Amino acid sequence: MQRTRTVKDSMGELQVDEGVLFGAQTQRAVENFPVSGRKMPEKFVRALLKIKKSCALANKTLGCVDESTADSIISACEQLLGSDNLMSNFPVDVFQTGSGTSSNMNANEVIAAIASDLSGNSIHPNDHVNFGQSSNDVIPTAIHVSARIAVEDDLKPALLHLIQTIEGKAKSVAGVCKTGRTHLMDAMPVSFDQTLLGWACQLESALSLLEKTSVSLQSLALGGTAVGTGINTHPEFASTFAKLLSAELEIDFRPGDSFFALMGAQDPSVALSGQLKSIAVVYMKIANDLRWMNSGPLAGLGEISLQALQPGSSIMPGKVNPVIPESAAMVAAEVIGNDVTVTIAGQSGNFELNVMLPLIADNLLSSISLLANTACLLADKAVKTFTINEEHLKSALHRNPILVTALNPIIGYAKSAEIAKKAYREGRPIIDVAAEDTDIPLDELEILLDPKKLTKGGL
Repeated sequence: MQRTRTVKDSMGELQVDEGVLFGAQTQRAVENFPVSGRKMPEKFVRALLKIKKSCALANKTLGCVDESTADSIISACEQLLGSDNLMSNFPVDVFQTGSGTSSNMNANEVIAAIASDLSGNSIHPNDHVNFGQSSNDVIPTAIHVSARIAVEDDLKPALLHLIQTIEGKAKSVAGVCKTGRTHLMDAMPVSFDQTLLGWACQLESALSLLEKTSVSLQSLALGGTAVGTGINTHPEFASTFAKLLSAELEIDFRPGDSFFALMGAQDPSVALSGQLKSIAVVYMKIANDLRWMNSGPLAGLGEISLQALQPGSSIMPGKVNPVIPESAAMVAAEVIGNDVTVTIAGQSGNFELNVMLPLIADNLLSSISLLANTACLLADKAVKTFTINEEHLKSALHRNPILVTALNPIIGYAKSAEIAKKAYREGRPIIDVAAEDTDIPLDELEILLDPKKLTKGGL
C-alpha cells in the first residue's frame, strides 16, 4: 500500500502520499477536480514560481517577512525552477476553482515545504509564502507574465523565422509567373514572389499587432490582493514587486492602473487571444494556398511539389500528401476555437473577480505554443523546401484566355470577351485567336500578352 502522511488545513485533516511536497489544499483539489487530466501549463507554473520569488524578495525589502524566512522561500523557488521533475509537484487540473486558488495554494504549499526543510524552521504557505498576496491577484499576474514571456521567447522568434524564410524563398523564385486565381478560377498572371510576399506582409502586420497587444500584459494585478483594494499588503508592495520581477525577467512590468479592472476582467488576455486568432487565420491562408498549388500531381494544379515527408496512404502505394499544411490548418482551427473559449471566459468577471482564470491561462499558452511550433514547421518543411513545376506552369499560363484582359484598353471589354470565349471553346492559346480576330500585329500581341509584363500592372 502507498504510505501516507497526515496534513491539515482550516477544514481539517486528510491523507497525502508520503513522497509529495504539497499539502492539504492541493490534495483537496486533486480529489475535487478529476476532470480532464490536463494540468496547468509548465510555463504558467514557472511564471508563478518567479512571481513567488519576487514577492518574497519584495516582502524582505519592505520588512514584511523576516530576512531568513524570505531567503528560504527564494531558495525554494530557485530549487524548483531548476528541477527536472518540476511538474510532478503541480497535479491540479485546469478545470478547478475559477480563481485558480488551488494552483496558488499548490505553489505556496510546495514552496513552504522546501523552504522549511532548507531553513529548519516552520514556514507557512499562507502566512509567509503568500504574505501580502491573494490568489485573486496572483493568478491574473501569472497569466500576464507567462503569456508575455511565451510571446517574447517563443512566438515572436518563430514568426520572424517564418517571415524571413518566406522572403528568402520569394527572392529565389522571383519572376516565375503563374496563373492567378480569383474564386478558384483562372485570372490574370501573378509572379510567385508576389504571392509569397503577400504572405510575408500578412505575417508582418500580424506580428506588429501582436507586439502592441502583448505590451498590455506588462500591467500587473499584484497588489490588489482580495478585491482590488490592496488589503493586508504594504502600500509599496506592488511597485517594489514589479521592479524586482522586471529585473529578474528583463521585461518592464508595472503595477496596473486599476487592480479592479485587472482582477474583475481579463481584457488584455482577450485582446491577445484575438490577435493569436488573427495569426491562425494567416496560417490557414498560407496552408490552403500551399495545398492547392501542390494538388495533383496529375489531376490537380500541380504548380509546386512540397517535400515528400512520409507515405500518404495505408492502401494506395506511392501517394504523398501535404502533411505540414494540413497540420498547420488543424492548428489554426484549434487556435480559433481557443479564442472562443477565452472570449467566453473573459466575460466571466463577476463583480471583483473573473472566475475562469485557469482556463484562460491554459488556452492562451496553448495557442502561443501551437502557433510558435507551427511557424517553424511551415518555414522549414514546407516553404523552404517546395519546388516549382515550371513547365506545367508555362503550359497552363499561355493557354489562359483571361490574358485577353490586357487588350481591353485597345479593343474594349465586349470584343475581348468574344475572343476569350472562343479561346475557351476551341482550347487554343489566346494569342492565336487574338491574331485572327483583331488587327493587332502578332509581334505587338506578343508584347501585350507577355505574362511577366502583365504581373507589373499598368496600361
